[in-house]
Amino acid sequence: MDSKTVDRFRCLMKSNLFADLDHTALRQIRDAAHVRHFAPKMNVIVTGGQPEHLFLLERGRARAYILTECGSEVLLLWAVPGVVLGLVSLLADPPTYKVNVTTLAECEFLAWDHATIRRLAKAYPQLTENGFRLALDYVGAYMKRHAHLLTGTAESRLAQRLLQLARKAGQVCPSGIAIDITNEQLSSFSDISPFTASRLLSRWEHEHWLTKQRGRVTLLAPEDLETIMAA
Repeated sequence: MDSKTVDRFRCLMKSNLFADLDHTALRQIRDAAHVRHFAPKMNVIVTGGQPEHLFLLERGRARAYILTECGSEVLLLWAVPGVVLGLVSLLADPPTYKVNVTTLAECEFLAWDHATIRRLAKAYPQLTENGFRLALDYVGAYMKRHAHLLTGTAESRLAQRLLQLARKAGQVCPSGIAIDITNEQLSSFSDISPFTASRLLSRWEHEHWLTKQRGRVTLLAPEDLETIMAA
């Protein structure tokens, strides 16, 4: 296999959707995929659209969000390589997409059309079981988010999201762990106002816990944010 094929195989192996499938199954699933390229700020999934594809992010970053009635964006998921989007396409008669997914950088996806992923799910029932488990994981995460919104502080919610993003999407650099995200996106993801997010980030920058640049936050001392979570 060439290096690109090996990378795609590894991407499948690290995704929870394809857990417990043997190499033969993974090869067939990989060979049935189409590669889709998206430029930055392009829509991959649109609310209300028909679920025609299941996507596996192979390279780049994307965000999944909903829009409120007043047009505000509520960020639900920060997608990094290995994340699956469009799980609803595993169903025989799927409802329309419930979220929007937009690329943040140039992205490369492995994509399976609805008929193909349904055929694969029938051949490998583990796919459907894994998809159900993933859906339950998302529900559990949103339940915790809702509980934290009711019982946690704005400071703890922001610290939690920064630490989560550092683990899943952070880039280790000489000065710390860099996270490419705007203040507005971070405030939405943390369920706090942009003003509160800016105030807390400025305070933590003054305390040398992090540094801020346009569209980037670099954590210098993640352990200090962890103390906020433990308080």
